[in-house]
Amino acid sequence: MMKYSKIYLAIVFVVFAAFVLVLNFFPRPRVSELEKRELATFPAFSWNALASGAFTDSVSKWYSDSEPFRDVFMSSSMNIKHLLALNVGAEEEEQITFHASENTRPTQEDHEGVENRNIGEYKNKVTADENAKIAHAGILILGKEPTARALMAYGGGPEGGVAYANAANKYKSVFGAGVNVYCMVIPTAIEFYCPESAKSSTKSQRATINNIFAHLSDSVKAVDIYTTLGEHAAEDIYLRTDHHWAPLGAYYAARKFAAIAGVPFRDLKAYERKVVHDYVGTMYGYSKDISIKNSPEDFVYYVPTHVEYTTTYTNYSIDKSYHVTGEGKPFQGQFFATFKDGSGGAYSTFMGGDAKITRVQTGTHNGRRVMVMKDSFGNAIPGYLFYSFEEVHVIDFRYFTRNMKNYVRDNKITDILMANNTFMAYNPTTAQSYIRFLDQ
Repeated sequence: MMKYSKIYLAIVFVVFAAFVLVLNFFPRPRVSELEKRELATFPAFSWNALASGAFTDSVSKWYSDSEPFRDVFMSSSMNIKHLLALNVGAEEEEQITFHASENTRPTQEDHEGVENRNIGEYKNKVTADENAKIAHAGILILGKEPTARALMAYGGGPEGGVAYANAANKYKSVFGAGVNVYCMVIPTAIEFYCPESAKSSTKSQRATINNIFAHLSDSVKAVDIYTTLGEHAAEDIYLRTDHHWAPLGAYYAARKFAAIAGVPFRDLKAYERKVVHDYVGTMYGYSKDISIKNSPEDFVYYVPTHVEYTTTYTNYSIDKSYHVTGEGKPFQGQFFATFKDGSGGAYSTFMGGDAKITRVQTGTHNGRRVMVMKDSFGNAIPGYLFYSFEEVHVIDFRYFTRNMKNYVRDNKITDILMANNTFMAYNPTTAQSYIRFLDQ
């Protein structure tokens, strides 16, 4: 008996020593590919931070956040839970949370009563796995690997988004008859693919979009893509493993915008189809559900052909809190970045990301110059407009630091498209940013 006790203690000691060795002497990662974020870094020392306890607290967070082989351990944990069927069950469905900014709560202004503007009927005819389960952080997982789909629940109310509509109205008032202003609110995937059994876990984005459109002035042009996307919901218009839509969904949205704007538009035959295979997007890290990792998909995008265009970027420098710290010099680059099969960053194909101003000069000469004001959903739209406008400008509401009045005047902008997903349109801080641009 004593012999086995010694063997047991020896095994425990070896395992403990191995953990100490790994956690304290192995290289610590700086980025989590699984969570798609930068990990905590060792804090700068100061006597004030030490005295207040902030330094030791930051060291503790760094130590736990940047443990060696972090992604390997997390993936292993998910695999074990998956095998043991420890995923959250349908009986806990009501515990779903709203995965969005803390600043998305309705304001007093959002509670004004309005009549909803009808934006068309759509009933989901796409078959989804009714055995939906609720995963981490308000994510619905539909189906099973290798074709599982992750959906992010929406928590906005039917009377929200008024500030967003008012921002569009303000832009039209400021720029007058010489500039067309359009409002496009992009629904997310859960609006079209949520099965009836899980509808209580999310709220209606259509109701929010109705309310936004109802508050637009008659001089602002609503771009209703809800019905348009619904008509194509049986196609791959949304990504299964990412919170964004697919480039095909953006194509149908851009086509609807071009029709309302009265500019030419080419169908997909004018584009070269390109594919990044084995793509797994952000929803794996958000959901912490291994079935999403085991359900890679094709990321399909379309590059315009037989049209000349030159892309000029002005990059912003941002800190770890995503605040702008500087602006670089303009330089020319590729609009479409290239990613290898299996890359989790394929959605950054368009312009390589968000923290920049993009100006595309095209071979289309019709006197029309559009500015797309957007979040990351809007990145997939501009590439379809090179046949439609002689210039396409793209700015992100999180990073723009110039004066908007000057920018529109200096670049002879004729059309402004506000294109944000429903989460961002509902969030009052988005509208506040757009209003700030006018006078900053």
